[in-house]
Amino acid sequence: MMKVRKAVFPAAGLGTRFLPATKAQPKEMLPIVNKPIIQYGIEEAMSSGCDQIIIITGRGKQAIEDHFDVSYELEKMLEERKKTDLLKIVRSISDMIHVAYVRQKEALGLGHAVLMARELVGQEPFAVLLADDVIDNPVPALKQMADVFHEKQCSVIAAQVVEGKAISAYGVFDTKLADGFNGRLFEIRNMVEKPRFEEAPSNLAVIGRYILTPAIFECLAQTPSGAGGELQLTDGMRLLLKKEKMYAYVYEGRRYDTGDKLGFLKATVEFALKRNDLGGDFREYLKGLKL
Repeated sequence: MMKVRKAVFPAAGLGTRFLPATKAQPKEMLPIVNKPIIQYGIEEAMSSGCDQIIIITGRGKQAIEDHFDVSYELEKMLEERKKTDLLKIVRSISDMIHVAYVRQKEALGLGHAVLMARELVGQEPFAVLLADDVIDNPVPALKQMADVFHEKQCSVIAAQVVEGKAISAYGVFDTKLADGFNGRLFEIRNMVEKPRFEEAPSNLAVIGRYILTPAIFECLAQTPSGAGGELQLTDGMRLLLKKEKMYAYVYEGRRYDTGDKLGFLKATVEFALKRNDLGGDFREYLKGLKL
Protein backbone atom coordinates (compact mmCIF):
# COMPACT_ATOMS: atom_id res chain seq x y z
CA MET A 1 0.00 0.00 0.00
CA MET A 2 1.45 3.33 -1.08
CA LYS A 3 1.47 6.13 1.50
CA VAL A 4 1.72 9.87 0.97
CA ARG A 5 4.85 11.08 2.76
CA LYS A 6 6.03 14.02 0.64
CA ALA A 7 4.33 17.35 0.00
CA VAL A 8 5.27 19.83 -2.72
CA PHE A 9 4.61 23.57 -2.32
CA PRO A 10 4.97 25.64 -5.52
CA ALA A 11 6.08 29.06 -4.28
CA ALA A 12 7.90 30.71 -7.17
CA GLY A 13 5.08 33.06 -8.24
CA LEU A 14 5.52 36.83 -8.18
CA GLY A 15 2.41 37.71 -6.15
CA THR A 16 1.51 40.67 -8.34
CA ARG A 17 -2.01 40.95 -6.88
CA PHE A 18 -0.47 42.13 -3.60
CA LEU A 19 1.93 44.74 -4.95
CA PRO A 20 3.52 46.81 -3.54
CA ALA A 21 3.59 44.62 -0.40
CA THR A 22 5.16 41.76 -2.38
CA LYS A 23 7.79 43.86 -4.12
CA ALA A 24 10.41 42.85 -1.55
CA GLN A 25 8.82 39.87 0.24
CA PRO A 26 7.19 36.65 -0.95
CA LYS A 27 3.39 36.62 -0.93
CA GLU A 28 3.62 33.26 0.90
CA MET A 29 5.10 35.14 3.86
CA LEU A 30 2.22 37.60 4.25
CA PRO A 31 0.81 36.95 7.73
CA ILE A 32 -2.70 35.86 8.62
CA VAL A 33 -2.72 37.28 12.16
CA ASN A 34 0.84 36.26 13.19
CA LYS A 35 1.56 33.23 10.99
CA PRO A 36 2.63 33.36 7.31
CA ILE A 37 0.28 31.90 4.72
CA ILE A 38 2.61 29.06 3.75
CA GLN A 39 2.92 27.84 7.34
CA TYR A 40 -0.80 27.03 7.45
CA GLY A 41 -0.33 24.72 4.46
CA ILE A 42 2.79 23.09 5.86
CA GLU A 43 1.08 22.42 9.18
CA GLU A 44 -1.81 20.85 7.25
CA ALA A 45 0.60 18.60 5.35
CA MET A 46 2.30 17.51 8.58
CA SER A 47 -1.02 16.78 10.25
CA SER A 48 -1.92 14.65 7.24
CA GLY A 49 1.08 12.33 7.53
CA CYS A 50 3.66 14.12 5.35
CA ASP A 51 7.11 14.30 6.95
CA GLN A 52 9.07 15.65 3.97
CA ILE A 53 8.34 19.08 2.51
CA ILE A 54 9.59 20.24 -0.88
CA ILE A 55 9.24 23.95 -1.61
CA ILE A 56 9.67 25.19 -5.19
CA THR A 57 11.15 28.67 -4.88
CA GLY A 58 12.43 31.36 -7.19
CA ARG A 59 14.21 34.67 -7.10
CA GLY A 60 13.33 36.79 -4.07
CA LYS A 61 12.04 33.89 -1.95
CA GLN A 62 14.89 33.77 0.58
CA ALA A 63 12.54 34.81 3.39
CA ILE A 64 10.73 31.45 3.12
CA GLU A 65 13.97 29.55 3.70
CA ASP A 66 14.92 31.87 6.58
CA HIS A 67 11.54 31.38 8.23
CA PHE A 68 11.90 27.60 8.47
CA ASP A 69 15.61 27.74 9.36
CA VAL A 70 17.20 28.06 12.81
CA SER A 71 17.65 31.67 13.96
CA TYR A 72 20.52 31.43 16.46
CA GLU A 73 20.70 35.15 17.24
CA LEU A 74 16.94 35.47 17.86
CA GLU A 75 16.84 32.32 20.00
CA LYS A 76 19.80 33.47 22.07
CA MET A 77 18.19 36.86 22.67
CA LEU A 78 14.86 35.33 23.71
CA GLU A 79 16.64 32.86 26.01
CA GLU A 80 18.66 35.62 27.70
CA ARG A 81 15.51 37.71 28.25
CA LYS A 82 13.61 34.70 29.66
CA LYS A 83 10.91 34.97 26.98
CA THR A 84 10.29 31.24 27.05
CA ASP A 85 6.88 31.31 25.35
CA LEU A 86 8.24 33.14 22.31
CA LEU A 87 11.34 30.95 22.29
CA LYS A 88 9.15 27.85 22.16
CA ILE A 89 7.22 29.25 19.19
CA VAL A 90 10.39 30.14 17.27
CA ARG A 91 12.01 26.77 17.89
CA SER A 92 8.86 24.87 16.98
CA ILE A 93 9.02 26.38 13.49
CA SER A 94 12.59 25.30 12.76
CA ASP A 95 12.04 21.90 14.40
CA MET A 96 8.78 21.39 12.53
CA ILE A 97 9.85 19.68 9.34
CA HIS A 98 12.52 18.42 7.03
CA VAL A 99 12.52 20.89 4.13
CA ALA A 100 14.17 20.68 0.73
CA TYR A 101 14.19 23.57 -1.73
CA VAL A 102 14.23 23.47 -5.53
CA ARG A 103 14.90 26.65 -7.49
CA GLN A 104 12.57 27.34 -10.42
CA LYS A 105 14.52 29.85 -12.51
CA GLU A 106 11.45 30.93 -14.50
CA ALA A 107 7.78 30.82 -13.52
CA LEU A 108 6.61 28.57 -16.36
CA GLY A 109 3.34 27.31 -14.97
CA LEU A 110 2.13 25.04 -12.18
CA GLY A 111 2.90 21.90 -14.16
CA HIS A 112 6.51 23.00 -14.61
CA ALA A 113 6.81 23.74 -10.87
CA VAL A 114 5.57 20.23 -10.02
CA LEU A 115 7.93 18.69 -12.58
CA MET A 116 10.85 20.45 -10.85
CA ALA A 117 10.25 18.19 -7.81
CA ARG A 118 10.65 14.95 -9.79
CA GLU A 119 14.08 13.98 -8.51
CA LEU A 120 13.22 14.62 -4.86
CA VAL A 121 9.85 12.88 -4.98
CA GLY A 122 11.07 9.77 -6.80
CA GLN A 123 8.76 6.84 -7.44
CA GLU A 124 6.14 7.42 -4.77
CA PRO A 125 2.83 9.28 -4.49
CA PHE A 126 2.98 12.85 -3.24
CA ALA A 127 0.80 15.81 -2.35
CA VAL A 128 0.77 19.22 -3.98
CA LEU A 129 -0.59 22.13 -1.92
CA LEU A 130 -1.15 25.64 -3.21
CA ALA A 131 -0.49 27.79 -0.17
CA ASP A 132 -2.96 30.49 -1.32
CA ASP A 133 -5.80 28.08 -0.51
CA VAL A 134 -6.03 28.05 3.28
CA ILE A 135 -8.61 25.46 4.36
CA ASP A 136 -9.88 25.47 7.94
CA ASN A 137 -11.35 22.26 9.35
CA PRO A 138 -10.78 20.07 12.44
CA VAL A 139 -9.74 17.22 10.10
CA PRO A 140 -7.33 18.75 7.57
CA ALA A 141 -8.51 18.66 3.96
CA LEU A 142 -5.34 16.84 2.89
CA LYS A 143 -5.89 14.20 5.60
CA GLN A 144 -9.39 13.60 4.22
CA MET A 145 -7.87 13.14 0.75
CA ALA A 146 -5.11 10.87 2.09
CA ASP A 147 -7.79 8.59 3.54
CA VAL A 148 -9.34 8.35 0.08
CA PHE A 149 -5.95 7.62 -1.48
CA HIS A 150 -5.24 4.93 1.09
CA GLU A 151 -8.36 3.07 -0.03
CA LYS A 152 -8.29 3.78 -3.79
CA GLN A 153 -4.52 3.99 -4.46
CA CYS A 154 -5.24 6.50 -7.24
CA SER A 155 -4.70 10.23 -7.67
CA VAL A 156 -7.16 12.37 -5.67
CA ILE A 157 -7.93 16.02 -6.44
CA ALA A 158 -9.74 18.38 -4.07
CA ALA A 159 -13.09 19.65 -5.32
CA GLN A 160 -15.45 22.39 -4.22
CA VAL A 161 -19.03 23.04 -5.27
CA VAL A 162 -19.20 26.41 -7.03
CA GLU A 163 -22.62 27.64 -8.09
CA GLY A 164 -23.44 30.07 -10.87
CA LYS A 165 -21.18 31.94 -13.26
CA ALA A 166 -18.27 31.94 -10.78
CA ILE A 167 -17.49 28.40 -12.02
CA SER A 168 -15.86 29.99 -15.09
CA ALA A 169 -12.90 31.08 -12.96
CA TYR A 170 -11.92 27.46 -12.16
CA GLY A 171 -10.87 24.20 -13.67
CA VAL A 172 -14.03 22.08 -13.70
CA PHE A 173 -14.52 18.32 -13.40
CA ASP A 174 -16.64 16.06 -15.58
CA THR A 175 -17.41 13.22 -13.17
CA LYS A 176 -19.62 10.36 -12.11
CA LEU A 177 -20.48 9.55 -8.50
CA ALA A 178 -18.21 6.92 -6.91
CA ASP A 179 -19.00 4.54 -4.07
CA GLY A 180 -18.45 5.47 -0.43
CA PHE A 181 -17.23 8.56 1.40
CA ASN A 182 -20.74 9.90 2.04
CA GLY A 183 -21.37 10.99 -1.52
CA ARG A 184 -18.29 13.21 -1.56
CA LEU A 185 -16.22 11.07 -3.95
CA PHE A 186 -16.46 11.24 -7.74
CA GLU A 187 -14.59 9.39 -10.47
CA ILE A 188 -13.12 11.90 -12.93
CA ARG A 189 -13.96 11.51 -16.61
CA ASN A 190 -12.43 14.78 -17.82
CA MET A 191 -11.31 18.24 -16.75
CA VAL A 192 -12.04 21.54 -18.46
CA GLU A 193 -10.06 24.70 -17.71
CA LYS A 194 -12.19 27.82 -17.07
CA PRO A 195 -15.22 26.92 -19.21
CA ARG A 196 -18.04 29.28 -19.99
CA PHE A 197 -20.88 28.89 -17.51
CA GLU A 198 -23.14 27.41 -20.20
CA GLU A 199 -20.49 24.82 -21.14
CA ALA A 200 -19.30 23.75 -17.66
CA PRO A 201 -19.67 19.96 -17.31
CA SER A 202 -20.52 20.23 -13.58
CA ASN A 203 -20.42 22.56 -10.59
CA LEU A 204 -17.33 20.82 -9.13
CA ALA A 205 -14.26 23.06 -9.28
CA VAL A 206 -10.61 22.10 -8.90
CA ILE A 207 -9.10 23.43 -5.65
CA GLY A 208 -5.42 23.69 -4.71
CA ARG A 209 -4.92 20.28 -3.09
CA TYR A 210 -3.72 17.28 -5.07
CA ILE A 211 -2.48 13.78 -4.30
CA LEU A 212 -0.76 12.44 -7.39
CA THR A 213 0.91 9.18 -8.36
CA PRO A 214 4.49 9.42 -9.69
CA ALA A 215 3.20 8.66 -13.21
CA ILE A 216 2.26 12.35 -13.41
CA PHE A 217 5.91 13.26 -13.99
CA GLU A 218 6.16 11.34 -17.26
CA CYS A 219 2.82 12.82 -18.31
CA LEU A 220 4.07 16.35 -17.61
CA ALA A 221 7.31 15.63 -19.46
CA GLN A 222 5.24 14.65 -22.52
CA THR A 223 2.84 17.58 -22.27
CA PRO A 224 3.50 20.51 -24.64
CA SER A 225 3.65 24.00 -23.18
CA GLY A 226 0.69 26.29 -23.75
CA ALA A 227 0.23 30.04 -23.93
CA GLY A 228 3.22 32.03 -22.72
CA GLY A 229 5.37 28.90 -22.65
CA GLU A 230 3.63 27.69 -19.48
CA LEU A 231 3.20 24.02 -18.65
CA GLN A 232 -0.19 23.48 -17.04
CA LEU A 233 -0.76 20.82 -14.39
CA THR A 234 -4.32 20.28 -15.67
CA ASP A 235 -2.97 19.26 -19.09
CA GLY A 236 -0.65 16.72 -17.47
CA MET A 237 -3.47 15.35 -15.31
CA ARG A 238 -5.67 14.97 -18.39
CA LEU A 239 -2.97 12.77 -19.92
CA LEU A 240 -2.63 10.81 -16.66
CA LEU A 241 -6.38 10.22 -16.77
CA LYS A 242 -5.90 8.18 -19.95
CA LYS A 243 -3.61 5.80 -18.03
CA GLU A 244 -5.07 5.65 -14.52
CA LYS A 245 -8.25 6.28 -12.61
CA MET A 246 -8.47 9.61 -10.83
CA TYR A 247 -10.91 10.84 -8.22
CA ALA A 248 -12.34 14.21 -7.17
CA TYR A 249 -13.14 14.56 -3.48
CA VAL A 250 -15.40 17.30 -2.11
CA TYR A 251 -13.54 18.11 1.10
CA GLU A 252 -15.10 19.29 4.34
CA GLY A 253 -13.93 22.70 5.53
CA ARG A 254 -13.97 26.43 4.87
CA ARG A 255 -11.62 27.63 2.15
CA TYR A 256 -10.06 31.08 2.00
CA ASP A 257 -8.43 32.25 -1.22
CA THR A 258 -5.65 34.27 0.40
CA GLY A 259 -4.14 35.02 -3.00
CA ASP A 260 -7.05 37.45 -3.40
CA LYS A 261 -7.11 40.62 -1.30
CA LEU A 262 -10.70 40.16 -0.12
CA GLY A 263 -10.10 36.48 0.67
CA PHE A 264 -6.96 37.43 2.61
CA LEU A 265 -8.91 39.97 4.69
CA LYS A 266 -11.69 37.46 5.41
CA ALA A 267 -9.15 34.88 6.58
CA THR A 268 -7.41 37.43 8.81
CA VAL A 269 -10.64 38.50 10.48
CA GLU A 270 -12.05 35.01 10.99
CA PHE A 271 -8.81 33.46 12.24
CA ALA A 272 -8.36 36.37 14.66
CA LEU A 273 -11.89 35.91 16.00
CA LYS A 274 -11.17 32.23 16.74
CA ARG A 275 -8.14 33.01 18.93
CA ASN A 276 -8.51 32.92 22.71
CA ASP A 277 -6.07 35.79 23.18
CA LEU A 278 -7.62 38.10 20.56
CA GLY A 279 -11.13 36.95 19.74
CA GLY A 280 -13.06 38.62 22.56
CA ASP A 281 -11.49 42.07 22.29
CA PHE A 282 -11.47 41.98 18.49
CA ARG A 283 -15.16 41.01 18.38
CA GLU A 284 -16.04 43.96 20.63
CA TYR A 285 -14.00 46.27 18.43
CA LEU A 286 -15.83 45.07 15.30
CA LYS A 287 -19.21 45.57 16.99
CA GLY A 288 -18.26 49.16 17.72
CA LEU A 289 -17.53 50.04 14.11
CA LYS A 290 -20.13 52.26 12.43
CA LEU A 291 -20.57 50.33 9.20
